[in-house]
Formats: sequence, C-alpha cells, structure tokens
Amino acid sequence: MSHLLQNIDYNNWLTQLKSNIQQRQIKAAIAVNSQLIRLYWELGKEIVQKQETAKWGTGFIDQLSKDLRAEFPDMGGFSRTNLFAVKNFYSFYNQYVTIVPQLGGQLGIAQKLPNEVFVPQLGGQIPEAIILCSQIPWKHNVTIIQKIKNQAEAYFYIEQTIENNWSRAVLEAQIETNLYKRQGKAITNFETTLPASDSDLANALLKDPYNLEFLTFDKKLKEKDLEKKLVQNITQFLLELGKGFAYMGKQYLLKVGSKEYRTDLLFYHTKLKRYIVIELKTTAFEPEFIGKLNFYLTAVNQLVKDVNDLNTIGILLCKNKDNYEVEFALKDVNKPIGVSEYTYTQLPADIKDALPSQQQFENQLKSAENT
Repeated sequence: MSHLLQNIDYNNWLTQLKSNIQQRQIKAAIAVNSQLIRLYWELGKEIVQKQETAKWGTGFIDQLSKDLRAEFPDMGGFSRTNLFAVKNFYSFYNQYVTIVPQLGGQLGIAQKLPNEVFVPQLGGQIPEAIILCSQIPWKHNVTIIQKIKNQAEAYFYIEQTIENNWSRAVLEAQIETNLYKRQGKAITNFETTLPASDSDLANALLKDPYNLEFLTFDKKLKEKDLEKKLVQNITQFLLELGKGFAYMGKQYLLKVGSKEYRTDLLFYHTKLKRYIVIELKTTAFEPEFIGKLNFYLTAVNQLVKDVNDLNTIGILLCKNKDNYEVEFALKDVNKPIGVSEYTYTQLPADIKDALPSQQQFENQLKSAENT
C-alpha cells in the first residue's frame, strides 16, 4: 500500500477532489467538450499546486491515477499518461492566462466564439485560453501542447482547427509542415489591387512555400507532370490550398479572338467569391510569368466570371524566387497576383532507376497471376 494513503493531508485533498469531480459528472454535461476541458484545467491546476506545496513524493501522480480510476471506473481520462497531459496543459496555458468575466467583457482572440462555449464553473472567472481550447477535442489540445512551444503559435493552430474542422491527423500534418510560418507569407500586390477586407483575407489564404510533398518526382520535372500529379492528388492539394477552394478544372480553355489559351488550374473561392487561376512553373521565377498570368486574369474576368463574381486572383507557383525581383515585377500590375514557391519530394536517381516501370509492374502482375 502506498504511504500516501496513510497521509491525512493527501486523503483530505483526495476527498475534496472526488467531490469536485462528482459535481461535474453529470453525463449530459461531461459529454460536452467545454466541460471536459474546464475539468482538465482545474484538475491540472490542483496537481501543479499540490506538487509545489505538498511533500508527497515522486509517485504522487501514479497514486492519484489509481485512486481516481477506482472511484470513477466508467469515466476515462484518469490514466497516468493523461494526468501528465492535464498537468502540462495547465502549465502551458497558465503562462499566458488572461482572466475575463464569465459573462460579457472583452474576449480578445476568443470574442468571436459562440455563447455556448461559456460553461458553468465554480470560480466565476475563466481563462481566455481555455475558452478557445474548449472548441477543439482534448486529443487535439494534447497534440498542440506537445508540439508547440509558444502562445501565438498554439492559438493559430487552435483557430485553424476550428475554422477548417481538422482531424487530429490533419492537425499533426499541418504542424509538421510548419503551416504557422508559411501562412500569409506569399509575395503579393493585394494591398493595392483588392479592397482592404478582401486583401487581408486573400493574403492570409496564401502560403509560401506550398508543401507538395505528397508528390514524388525525379529531377526531370516538367510542368505537365506537376499539373497531372496535382490533379491526381486533388484532395491533398485542396487540403494544402485551404478551406474555400473549389476545383474547376485543368487546362481551362479560354478563346480570345481567333486563338485558344489554357490556364494550368482553375479554382473558385467560396469566401472571396472570385475565380482563382493557378499557374505552375518548374523553374525559378521570371518577370515574364507575371505578364502571361495577368493576361489569363483578364480573359477569365471577361469570358468566365459571372456578374455576381468579383475580379479573379492569380497565384503563380514557382520552384524558387527572389522576393525583391517578385515585388519589383508586381509593382505596377493592376490585377491581384500572388507568387509562392513550392516544395516536393525529389526521388534520387539511383532509386528511381531501380524501381520498375509501370509496364514492368503490370507484366509482373500478369506473370504472378499465371503461376
């Protein structure tokens, strides 16, 4: 038997803690995510405070896990691993706590959240961070505090998860590809070519670089190959582009006078209410790329967009670029264009050569079927 069970202070505290949990263990309420996050916040606070003030030794959390699971066998979340996560959750956000009134008041980053996030609580006040955290599942929160080290970045991934309804796997992938540092980093002329409200949103939508590492190529990458692979993997590409992009087609035909032109990829953005032309280049940025894309935007505006659609936006994806050169090239362009780089997985030549061709692979399959 643990020596903690013979400690009067520990047992008194454990009794109070059990009573607190019992008050919240109404099935309908505990199923609500905001209640669960609030419970974990208070539990984490209790654990941190007791570790700082009580002399219960290193096995404190192990014993607490056993006692809580014994008392609440039908209630998950009291494993040793999760109690450490609860403790870390409190410690992480307690560094940045802003206390706001339970009802009313200024919520800052969380003020756009719906009223139902406000949950009944004992103290009458709630940290702003926990209001925001209550909008995503607990395991998402655990992922964020395990992988993120600062407040601003954590808030970014929480808000992106809320807005885009990310699964935990997608959240992990976005963190691994460092979306926080890529989002809104493209070189654009949106400030001078779009209304202020649209400019901010459009800038926020663009990334630099775009992560296309769900694609694999050898060194002889051609634009038609890149386009083909993106269309074949359109679901992953749309995820990388972000919420609101609707795929309209590749090599979209534009008839101008007696000639025919084709854009690489055409999308429509449901929030911006604009068509978006994406041009792909497998080389470094060249100023003449802007002229061609500008021509396509004029054509789409004249030939494709409806009277209810706003003017089209162009996105140029290049293998690499000089930011100053891009800014210089966009300086006097009067249509909204953004320029970004992209990354992809480049298969080494020796591995590429060692892999069977599509025909060889099909022949091997037929041979296997006949044996």
